[in-house]
Amino acid sequence: MSIVDEPEKWVNLEIVADHTGLSKDTIRSYIRKDAIPYYRIGKQYKFKLSEIDDWIISGKSANIEANN
Repeated sequence: MSIVDEPEKWVNLEIVADHTGLSKDTIRSYIRKDAIPYYRIGKQYKFKLSEIDDWIISGKSANIEANN
């Protein structure tokens, strides 16, 4: 099995905050607004970085700040 065939790993909120340069509190705020792509697994929030990147590229992340 090559790296290309491996499924994308789930990441936690801390990794998303580091990846985007946003604070964990900001990511939590986006989750409360249902504005960021996330999944809830038990009491934890999980993300796929490819979806976070797509969300940013799409411009949807900019719309959150404009609406505040």
